Amino acid sequence: MPHQVTIKPSNHGFTVHDDETILEAALREGFVIAYGCRNGACGTCKGRILGGTVDYGKYQEHALPDAEKRAGLALFCQARALSDLTIECREIGAVRDIQIRTLPCRVQKMEKVGPEVMVLHLKLPANERLQFLAGQYIDILMKDGKRRSLSMANPPHDDAFLQLHLRNYGGPFSNYVFSGMKEKEILRFEGPLGTFFLREDSQKPIILLASGTGFAPIKAIIEHAIYKEIKRSLTLYWGARVRSDLYMNELAARWERDHGIKYVPVLSEALPSDHWTGRTGLVHRAVMDDFPDLSGYQVYACGAPVMVEAAHKDFTSQRGLPEDEFFSDAFTPAVPASS
Repeated sequence: MPHQVTIKPSNHGFTVHDDETILEAALREGFVIAYGCRNGACGTCKGRILGGTVDYGKYQEHALPDAEKRAGLALFCQARALSDLTIECREIGAVRDIQIRTLPCRVQKMEKVGPEVMVLHLKLPANERLQFLAGQYIDILMKDGKRRSLSMANPPHDDAFLQLHLRNYGGPFSNYVFSGMKEKEILRFEGPLGTFFLREDSQKPIILLASGTGFAPIKAIIEHAIYKEIKRSLTLYWGARVRSDLYMNELAARWERDHGIKYVPVLSEALPSDHWTGRTGLVHRAVMDDFPDLSGYQVYACGAPVMVEAAHKDFTSQRGLPEDEFFSDAFTPAVPASS
């Protein structure tokens, strides 16, 4: 049976059905709760149950430790209502009026930019344009019903093609892209999705933190900031294992040269053949070495979950970054069956 959900502190209300998660119902009725992966792995949609009971669903334990669950927290991308609810969470007004759509697209171009990185350029039908915010992602809808979430690397003003950066992690979609996909193929996707985007109502300086292909939405945010002539200080840290993983290093260097966006590449396992003379180690530690006080900053982090989690923990606990000034999009795998 349907249940009523009230969001605090806004007092917005919506109805959730038995076959819906709290997040799905909120999005259906136009209320955007902060969210990322939608599979119980990133923790972005975490909020508090103030009243009522839920089925917590399946999730990864690091995203909702037992202590947080006992304290009344839940992941709204997985939790389902068992009664009327009152919840406390962050609502995102900026994406409320952007329609989530399912559209076809054509693979216009495939560009292998590194040993294991492919850039896909997707063209929408001639009479279609996708409204989105720089940093959001789409879900590729595969024929077997599975989804592959990929961030858009192009900013909204440059929307002739949707640009996706894909690392070959060995999953079904990446295996297909690297071994079977041909240009001119037709794909279907749903989007835009996610609440990872530049908050333009702030004047705080910005640190952008990427690992691997987490560079994709960071690229979109930077190119949007350049286009909008946003004057806030931007510093980009891009972490990778070896030199070839910095697959658009020249582009980032050009941003520094032409637009004053400071660029700090960091390698964790540089090879002798890389002849690397730059920074080494963990990319979030490089930020901590350079910024003893982050209390006046915003941080946008995207990439491997271990990097995003470590950055959030260390920046907020050791460098004074306010909790609500850390924005993230962790590239999470599908959640395994768990409680």
